[in-house]
Amino acid sequence: GDWIKFNARGGCVIYGRSDSTINRQGFRMGTSEIYRVVERFAEVVDSLVIDLEALGQESYMPLFIVLREGATLTNELQAAIKRKIREELSPRHVPNAIFAIAEVPYTLSGKKMEVPIRKILLGQPIAKAVKRDAMRNPGALDYFLNFRAMKPSQ
Repeated sequence: GDWIKFNARGGCVIYGRSDSTINRQGFRMGTSEIYRVVERFAEVVDSLVIDLEALGQESYMPLFIVLREGATLTNELQAAIKRKIREELSPRHVPNAIFAIAEVPYTLSGKKMEVPIRKILLGQPIAKAVKRDAMRNPGALDYFLNFRAMKPSQ
């Protein structure tokens, strides 16, 4: 699906995708394919990838990873992750940046909260983007609210 807004004249503006499918330069890929590659690294426990496409702007796709205890997000690990994604999946789906996080936000039913996090990072008010009482770990949102406030360079 897409996010659209209808105007008073009956026209519409398409803002982008409303699901978590990543469409970069016309090539679609499910997030699970990226997770399959990233989570094979011994240092990585969990991951979350979000494509932040916005109208009139180039896509920015950060990858958030939870590191195994004692592991560090080094330049070498980042390069290795990007290389594996490029080789095994697609050069178009290599993340723009990789960030270490404490935990991936999950629903009570155990699904990664890709779409709500995407909405938050694109500036939607948190109350409209997610219901904290439907989360297994609502504290995980704090990182993404701070991330949005910092607006890393795209």
